[in-house]
Amino acid sequence: MKMYNPYKFMLKEKAIKKLVSESLQAEGYKKMRSSIKSTQQQISAFVFLFLAFNSWAQDITLKINVRGSFESKITLIPLSGSNALKPIAEKSGIKNGETGIITVSQTLLPGEFVLRFDYKEKANSSPYPCEKHVFISNQNIELWTNPIYCSNNDSTYFQKEEKENALFAKFTEENSKQKENIRLLQNFLMNYDDTQSTFYRQGIKEYEKRRSEYNQWITEQRKLNHALFVSHTFQFEYVPQIEFKGSELGTSAPSSVGLKEQARQDQLRLQSVLTHYFDGIDLNDSLLINTTQLKEWMTSYVNIYGSLSVTETLRDSLFPLAGKTAIEKARNGHPLVYGWMVDYFYNGFESFNMQVGIKMLETYLKDTNCLTNKRQAIEKRLKGIKSLLIGSMAPDFSIKMADKDVLFSKYKTNSRYKLLLFWSADCGHCKELVSKLYPWYQQLSDKKLVEVFALGLDDTATEIPIWTDAITKLPDWKHIRCEGGINSEQANAYFILSTPVMILVDSKTNKIYAIPENIEQLAKSLSASDTNSKK
Repeated sequence: MKMYNPYKFMLKEKAIKKLVSESLQAEGYKKMRSSIKSTQQQISAFVFLFLAFNSWAQDITLKINVRGSFESKITLIPLSGSNALKPIAEKSGIKNGETGIITVSQTLLPGEFVLRFDYKEKANSSPYPCEKHVFISNQNIELWTNPIYCSNNDSTYFQKEEKENALFAKFTEENSKQKENIRLLQNFLMNYDDTQSTFYRQGIKEYEKRRSEYNQWITEQRKLNHALFVSHTFQFEYVPQIEFKGSELGTSAPSSVGLKEQARQDQLRLQSVLTHYFDGIDLNDSLLINTTQLKEWMTSYVNIYGSLSVTETLRDSLFPLAGKTAIEKARNGHPLVYGWMVDYFYNGFESFNMQVGIKMLETYLKDTNCLTNKRQAIEKRLKGIKSLLIGSMAPDFSIKMADKDVLFSKYKTNSRYKLLLFWSADCGHCKELVSKLYPWYQQLSDKKLVEVFALGLDDTATEIPIWTDAITKLPDWKHIRCEGGINSEQANAYFILSTPVMILVDSKTNKIYAIPENIEQLAKSLSASDTNSKK
């Protein structure tokens, strides 16, 4: 189920900064609550967890009857939780007319899953994939499917008394009809040119009427079907309030004035979207974290801020603001949802190496009501941020060079700097950086300026061959594969939790000279050093 999100506005940087300033005052940075919750709150959190666990405290059987293909391999993949997108069960060699039975552990329930069929139409055919999305909660499921067309409802059906997937199909069909007119009105209000006309104002009135009726229908559907897990996804269809006030200017206003007014209207609308984004969502609902919609919904929220990040500086202000606002909302909800929200933003900040965002999370680690799964990772990252400072000694580690181990600090080089690059050959961001960094390095006029140490964190049977192949294309760098990968001596010394990471070290003093996030920052640091050395 996809959330309809028509709100994409682009504002000028000045207007965005004003928005950030206003939001900080309105939402963000009030004095934090005390770090220790009352005993009563902690007991309540435990009761919530106990009840949530016991509601689905039984393994479930998934019985799959296959027809229409010569042979199939069936794989079950959860879409949320710590095992998300990792196969948890597999049945091979299921012939036409045969049945595959999969047992789903109660620890994964309730949840959303993908049933993947790798089928052969004929005995000599190559396997071909097809997938079916299913909800599984506390009811054993039997389904009949033709793997070739498993994603089509008329080729896959469940037993008559099956509840979760039947309700999902029924709600999806009815929801599409209910929402159709609201979408049409939204498009009209966002694109109509005469916002002062009586017709436009009537459109606003009609939109609000239909929005209210639709949201009431969503609430009723949730209450009516509250016993079923799938009903917990309905709330993500809630349509929040959005500002649709007509312009104070007529259609005959000069174009320059009209553009400024349009920018003002866009700002009002965007502020309205952000202000009301969490309306209709029950953050006390612990089962939200078992849905795929929660992550999709939060990603849409973050993307609104991302569309405004026209500069890196602005990005570093907006993303922590988005995180702060969302986490504070979740803080008043269920401890599991609160912890999930902290985890979500930690993962985002880590992927962008956004230290200001990670620092913002430190306050929540002191809150015992925050059931985060990333506590140790965040603490490790915070320790690294506080330890790896410009001008501090670079942590030492062993490098296997030729037939002996050498300490990094003792490694002799004629280069002024040593660049540590922590990377993985199987990492998309790493490959993107290396594809730019290596040509840049080759074009350096002064090769004695910097020597590159590429520390590969590839450690699995799948990753190592990829790394071995990749380094043959990078012969000008020194390559070290760190035994243990992310848990290796080298990675631990520099508190590495994600890649890529670059650290520029002064060869003479072995002190950290810069921690560039990209090639531009690296080049700027080296250029400044070169300028200073000539003075």
